[in-house]
Amino acid sequence: MTPKQKLEIARQLARLGVDIIEAGFPAASNADLEAVKTIALEVGNAVDEQGYVPVICGLSRCNKADIDAAWAAVKHAKRPRIHTFIATSEIHMEHKLNKTREEVVEIARNMVSYARSLGCEDVEFSPEDAGRSDREFLYQILGEVIKAGATTLNIPDTVGYTVPSEFGQLIADIKANTPGIENVIISTHCQNDLGLSSANTVAGACAGARQLEVTINGIGERAGNASLEEVVMTIKCRGESLGGLYTGIQTEHIVKASKLVAEYSGLLVQPHKAIVGANAFKHESGIHQHGMLKHKGTYEIMSPEDIGLQRADESGLVLGKLSGRHALQKRLEQMGYCFEGKELDDVFWRFKSVAEKKKHVLDEDIEALVIDELFQPESVWSLGDLQVTCGTLGLSTATVKLIDADGTEHVACSVGTGPVDSAYKAVDSIVKVPVTLLEYSLTGVTEGIDAIATTRVLIRGDNGFTTTQATTGEQIRRTFSGSGSEMDIVVSSVRAYVSALNKMLAYKNKPNRKVSAENSHVSASDAVPAGSA
Repeated sequence: MTPKQKLEIARQLARLGVDIIEAGFPAASNADLEAVKTIALEVGNAVDEQGYVPVICGLSRCNKADIDAAWAAVKHAKRPRIHTFIATSEIHMEHKLNKTREEVVEIARNMVSYARSLGCEDVEFSPEDAGRSDREFLYQILGEVIKAGATTLNIPDTVGYTVPSEFGQLIADIKANTPGIENVIISTHCQNDLGLSSANTVAGACAGARQLEVTINGIGERAGNASLEEVVMTIKCRGESLGGLYTGIQTEHIVKASKLVAEYSGLLVQPHKAIVGANAFKHESGIHQHGMLKHKGTYEIMSPEDIGLQRADESGLVLGKLSGRHALQKRLEQMGYCFEGKELDDVFWRFKSVAEKKKHVLDEDIEALVIDELFQPESVWSLGDLQVTCGTLGLSTATVKLIDADGTEHVACSVGTGPVDSAYKAVDSIVKVPVTLLEYSLTGVTEGIDAIATTRVLIRGDNGFTTTQATTGEQIRRTFSGSGSEMDIVVSSVRAYVSALNKMLAYKNKPNRKVSAENSHVSASDAVPAGSA
């Protein structure tokens, strides 16, 4: 994600009412530090009428350079937090850290104390791989960091190894056996390697955890993290049977957050994903449809409106080429988008272009246009015109006109194995930045031959573009995603490619640099992107 995209997601998380936003790993690069700093300055100081403002947290390993970078990024927020971690399982201490238990305890104690010495009054500590760590050692190290000034103890199931009964018991045991535990908040951080992250998280809350680390759409390392929407809606639907648990999340903003994260991260939501998947509120079986017509409660345990999803067949609006700006604006508002001025104009003219070619423009079409027009990175290059010739009679050729940030037009022609290949090669000859195309996918937004096509690509720069991996400290090569939507599949493909290039070029000039337990309220700690502990 670009810093601008991270900021937009942080704003959406604030609308959701997320209690803590873990905004990134500031030591990874200048770009990451600046992104977290911007979030701290803007979102971390935007106090609403009820006095709510989220905690802005920066992730760090247990070393002074990381902690300094985290504090430099988050200290501008009204409620700053440093989250530091070190591994505590035998396999990690032996093979990754090459350190004894005593050394790990000393590092953890000293680094929590160091974070407090900087002026940070809110310090979170995570014993990485707690799910496979020795219990007595966990009680010991957690007790020591409490004495050093930790205010939140996060218990990670880093490799998604535990099952709900096990993880719930782990939280209960820590609560019962850690000295000083009554003075801190217990948190959970569950990975999804066995598909149990959300279940483990809820089990942890039932056992006494009062902060739950989650991510939108469950994105994260490997199989992902516990999903905010799954955990929140479980507590919303079943809170009374879970001992009276509740959260402060404004659930009507869930869908918007899900779509933002999917678009900006390039990680699509599977259709049958709980809560936010495309099929989550669709009923195809005849028996189910009959029940739904009689009473929606027969097959829905929650309403789509609860998460900010409007039923298209109940809106009363059918949009087409005769629809005006006001009708489009009204439908956008029903879909959760509030646009005015130039933003509305941009979407409206794209809408009219599609409406000239389709009899009815569906919600899915509008969603694709909104994402393609407004959720894009800052333009270094934009697509002007495109012409392709292809078929079985000769080489495919493409002529592309790109417009740079100064408004200068650049035209190139190329040949390739197909229309997309030749168009991409023409773009490359203009931009002159070598990249590797890692992934390419194209889907129809709706049914029918006249559907809008959405293309998503993933590229990697061949020169530079590295960042620091949080848990290992290794330098890894960044990838950049892009998307584009248009009725012409080649135009859609080029829009996506240019979008990814714009992300990469925006990053290019940012060089790498190291730098109460009895309460039933559960705070939601969200990551932009996912945390790593």
